[in-house]
Amino acid sequence: MADKNLNISVLLDHYGAMLTEKQREVIDLYYNDDLSLAEIAEQEGITRQGVRDNIKRAEAQLIEMEEKLHSAARFKRMMETFEEIDQALAEMEKEYSSLRRLSGVKKVQSIRKKLSSFADDYFA
Repeated sequence: MADKNLNISVLLDHYGAMLTEKQREVIDLYYNDDLSLAEIAEQEGITRQGVRDNIKRAEAQLIEMEEKLHSAARFKRMMETFEEIDQALAEMEKEYSSLRRLSGVKKVQSIRKKLSSFADDYFA
């Protein structure tokens, strides 16, 4: 388990509430707090093997949930789309600005503000 998978942290964000409290805590300590199996075992009062088993079961459950629900993949695609839209709008704003078309600049700024507000509300 030496090479920790960043993807598990993402899946934990999406599906962590579906794990048992012990699994969620142990996998969070391992992936997000970067504690070793021994450190977690000491903190949780269980064996190193118990920690490893909890992590393995939790990883399997997280991966299975993503394979069935695809929430993390959809979220990633949506974020990429938001970034592409924002970049296109930034380019439009720059172009309108260079042409001194203030009404166009204001419209683009308004759209970017609405997009940002929507993203903040949706992803909060």
